[in-house]
Amino acid sequence: MNQQIRNYLFMFSGALMLVGAASYITHWIHAPYLFAVGAAGITVCFMTIPYKNLGFRHRRLHRINVLAGVSMIASSVFMFRERMEWVVFLLIAALLLIYTSFVRPRTGE
Repeated sequence: MNQQIRNYLFMFSGALMLVGAASYITHWIHAPYLFAVGAAGITVCFMTIPYKNLGFRHRRLHRINVLAGVSMIASSVFMFRERMEWVVFLLIAALLLIYTSFVRPRTGE
């Protein structure tokens, strides 16, 4: 996948997740669908990043990002079941993404 396409997909998916999470509070019927499509898009973006030529630290951070994407998908599953555990899984994903965003610039590769 082209890097520019991946960036646009990531931004669009993030916006869908934000709208889905915010509209879930109002009990809008389509909110879980928006959130699930956004979570799937972000996970696809993470999984299509080529990692074969990366160093050890970048591969580890890549795996953490994929784990965050899977946590977002788990969050959408709980959102469909109308359980509040979706917030916990979204918080886990957010913390993992914050960690990788702060650690990645310092790796020097």
